[in-house]
Amino acid sequence: MEWQQLVGFYHLAKLGSFTGAARATYRTQSALSQQVKALEQEFQCRLVERISPRRLRLTVAGERLLEFAELLLREFELLGEDVAQLGGRSRGRLRVAAPFTTLYHLFPEVLRGYRTQYPEVELTILDRPRQRVVELVREGAVDFGLSLISEAPRDLEVTNWKRVETMLMTPRQHPLNQQEFIGLEDLARYPLILPPKTAHHSCRLRLEQGFRRLGLDYRVVMESSNVELSSLYVEQGLGISFATVVPGLPALQRRALAFRPLKGLFESDQIAVLTRRNKRLSEHKRAFLDLLLGMDVRREA
Repeated sequence: MEWQQLVGFYHLAKLGSFTGAARATYRTQSALSQQVKALEQEFQCRLVERISPRRLRLTVAGERLLEFAELLLREFELLGEDVAQLGGRSRGRLRVAAPFTTLYHLFPEVLRGYRTQYPEVELTILDRPRQRVVELVREGAVDFGLSLISEAPRDLEVTNWKRVETMLMTPRQHPLNQQEFIGLEDLARYPLILPPKTAHHSCRLRLEQGFRRLGLDYRVVMESSNVELSSLYVEQGLGISFATVVPGLPALQRRALAFRPLKGLFESDQIAVLTRRNKRLSEHKRAFLDLLLGMDVRREA
């Protein structure tokens, strides 16, 4: 088994086509096909099955080889980073994925501090929905992902970062802000700005289940999965909405909005840092995690 054969197979498995894998490895499709055939001959079994003219899938043996290839390629990347650091150079890569709101409100200070300490590190920051963040961590496409701990799967390493609450978001002068207690009956009286109706948006699912249980009529005037967009239209008086936010975040206090906790309807949660289990972190990646968690400790002290 040769190194280039393994690299070619890895890209074929990840991209799902000979065209994409050949482009990624700067080889012809014919050369890549020969590499895969050589691997199959060496292992004396099929690694890839063609299920349509444009679609491939791995066999059970292919899945096992992919696990090995992923491990080997990660270790090779870490070796390069370790050797560079031993030579006095801070070269390396850091890939982080998080939802837009987390990147917008919580990351700028962390990234400024990190870039000052590690200016040579090649940073890649991905704005992705929480569910996609989990997938990217699982695939090894990013080093760190940030998502809610309630949505974190058990097969990943989870480190708590910040407590968050799902809050009612209204204009500051809204009548609901004068009430001591807010129930489902109160919420149903006003136009609602909610995320799309999918299984990934548990806030909407829980609200609508509550409305139906009580036989309440309600009206959704806007659907948006972007909290920043929803907040803009809440400020304009289109409707009321909900946001999972860090309590007391200064950036939110500067808006013409009021945030009310709804502890009777929603439980508190945590933003968590996700990594693959048993993943060895190089120095510059460990430093990022320490900086991320350390800044939060200092702020709470």
